[in-house]
Amino acid sequence: MPRMIFLNLPVTDLKRATAFYEAIGATRNPQFSDDRASCIVFSETIYAMLTTHDKFRQFTPKPIADAKTENQALFCLSADSRNEVDEIVGRAEAAGGVADPSPKDEYSFMYGRSFEDPDGHMWGVNWLDMAAVPEKPALANA
Repeated sequence: MPRMIFLNLPVTDLKRATAFYEAIGATRNPQFSDDRASCIVFSETIYAMLTTHDKFRQFTPKPIADAKTENQALFCLSADSRNEVDEIVGRAEAAGGVADPSPKDEYSFMYGRSFEDPDGHMWGVNWLDMAAVPEKPALANA
């Protein structure tokens, strides 16, 4: 069985955050959702647990960072094409997110853009043509 990834993200408005992720193409799993958490399904192996701040505090004694002013992690989703990258970022912007808060990645073998959700969590969306990746891609100098 492939490993599954569960991201836990604190959100200030659970209904708004759930609607945002549904607007970009994810689905809500009601089996693991309630009035304090929404289980957002990106694929069979990738899930985001959107939680109210009260619920999130049950998992950590550390303060919750304000993702609009601080950044601790960057998340990235793959796309099947350059067009799908643009479509996902476009849907994120239409749903109230910020398109392209970080520079675009544009290489012959890779294309990537980013969006920020309404709570400030940053996501990358990348298409990669593995057959065209050079033996030593020059990404470190980008």
